[in-house]
Amino acid sequence: MRAQFVLSEIGVGLRRNLTMTFAVVVSVALSLALFGGTLLMSDQVNAMKGYWYDKVNVSVFLCNKSDAANDSNCAKGAVTADQKKQILADLDKMAVVDKVTHESQDEAYKHYKEQFGDSPLAASLTPDQMQESYRIKLKDPEKYQVVATAFDGRDGVQSVQDQKGILENLFDLLDGMKWGARAVMALMLVVALMLIVNTVRVSAFSRRRETGIMRLVGASGFYIQAPFIMEAAVAGLIGGAVACAFLVLARYFIIDHGLALSEKLSLVDFIGWDAVLTKLPLILATSLLMPALAAFFALRKYLKV
Repeated sequence: MRAQFVLSEIGVGLRRNLTMTFAVVVSVALSLALFGGTLLMSDQVNAMKGYWYDKVNVSVFLCNKSDAANDSNCAKGAVTADQKKQILADLDKMAVVDKVTHESQDEAYKHYKEQFGDSPLAASLTPDQMQESYRIKLKDPEKYQVVATAFDGRDGVQSVQDQKGILENLFDLLDGMKWGARAVMALMLVVALMLIVNTVRVSAFSRRRETGIMRLVGASGFYIQAPFIMEAAVAGLIGGAVACAFLVLARYFIIDHGLALSEKLSLVDFIGWDAVLTKLPLILATSLLMPALAAFFALRKYLKV
């Protein structure tokens, strides 16, 4: 097969159906940009889970004098020195516990003022109203229930709180957004495939006389189909390149020069450039193979002259 002939036919097909070719490029670019964005969102959620779950604490809050009057869990009064020693000793014996840190009432009051100093409630609080606690770092954050079972309801313990449960609400929301993006991505891929098939068929119909002559002079089916397949592949590859540009620009402007500079998001572990760059070859390969295969199967039934 002469390369010059194939390239000339590709150029003719792209120019002849310029509007539909443009639609194919745009739809492929949008669908693959969503595809890459969904993959990056999955990486981001997994990175955040690994980052935050590693820092998750289980907090054992101890009863104070105020709790003794208002909380049924502290009906026997504020925690005693002996109870605190026994709780600490039991925590040190547990195999799932990695590290235990004690937070006094004064420290709890200081931390509260740092975080919520502007709230009206903070002005009315005093250190003796705060709860002292043991902050427990687990070797495996999934083993929270072991600590909860051992200390929940014990004398002197007001409550056992797992920070992982709070974070899981956020991650459930992010997972829902991720599945929503996947649904939109799948819809866009279907639209792109339909446009590719229609574009190839219109191109083949507009050149039916040429293909009929080629068939009559003995040209093989693949020789006739090759220009149409490569035409679709080139349009898809252009769309894939645009999708890659979208992802790179989004990472540069939205994260590097946007979210990463925000003080409110300073504790978020954003994905790096390596996560983006490793997705680009997959997007380009998909943009090349998806249109080529769609055109191949569409032409098998259509080009029968």
